[in-house]
Amino acid sequence: MLSSAVIRAAISGVLTEAAIPELPNYYRGKVRENYDLPDGRRILISTDRQSAFDQVLAAVPFKGQVLTQTARFWFEATKDICPNHVIEYPDPNVVVGRHLAMLPIEMVVRDYLTGSTDTSIWSMYKAGRRHMYGLDFPDGLVKNDKLPHTILTPTTKAAVGGHDAPISPDEIVAAKLVTPAQWDELARLSLALFARGREIAARNGLILVDTKFEFGLDQNGRITLADEILTPDSSRYWQASSYAARHAAGEEPESLDKEFLRLWIAARCDPYTQPLPEIPADTLVEFSQKYISLFETVTGLPFEPPADGDPVKERIRRNLAKYF
Repeated sequence: MLSSAVIRAAISGVLTEAAIPELPNYYRGKVRENYDLPDGRRILISTDRQSAFDQVLAAVPFKGQVLTQTARFWFEATKDICPNHVIEYPDPNVVVGRHLAMLPIEMVVRDYLTGSTDTSIWSMYKAGRRHMYGLDFPDGLVKNDKLPHTILTPTTKAAVGGHDAPISPDEIVAAKLVTPAQWDELARLSLALFARGREIAARNGLILVDTKFEFGLDQNGRITLADEILTPDSSRYWQASSYAARHAAGEEPESLDKEFLRLWIAARCDPYTQPLPEIPADTLVEFSQKYISLFETVTGLPFEPPADGDPVKERIRRNLAKYF
């Protein structure tokens, strides 16, 4: 694990943008910057930007590298379940993938009643909802309870700056967002991918709480996994060893994911109606340590930061020169 001093020193060099004029068809997402090449490949650069509550909040040291390398581990570990978009990794922050026709829903898989955003089942349950995402929930549950079985809670996929919305499988098919056959396949793949992630996480002392998957269609119409997979941005992970005791005491689990920052913000304001507070350096350092710890715990590999004096954007530009 990197020391807090090393992470703090990296704050001044975080990758906040990755605009490279020589690359064509630039598209900026909340975290990734994308370029579509004429031959059908897509370059995805993970920056250090951190988003939550539909906003970009700050930049976290080494976050883009953690996301890319964590997703790389999981893409390799699940390629026997579902094909993915990956072609190559020319840089620690970059994946080159096949361009897909993205499907307009996000497949969210959950094992626990938790969350802090307004599309989370806990937020809606706490507000009195007992029928969500086409599913019925009993009375008497509390936050962070284990659900009786794994569930699918899909959402619509909003544009940058927009807001994902809950939707049921019946509504997805009725709106013709996907065909009935495609929905069945998406559900099967999502549950199988989650089960693989849960198994590997458990072997490493972690609980995979929930996650989201994004899929697209390749040129042959085959459903293909895209974007990122089982990263601390797209998933919740808890420390298994302390979960039961903390849950019994009504305390939040020890997490290694984005929920740390969501809870930090939600404790200080209503993130949907009030200005968000500035995030102090100490909090960014702690957040970075959680992401690095997640990478090291899941993969069993040490995190290797960039070489001293090598700015990340310049390194990325150098490694992508063959695509100019």
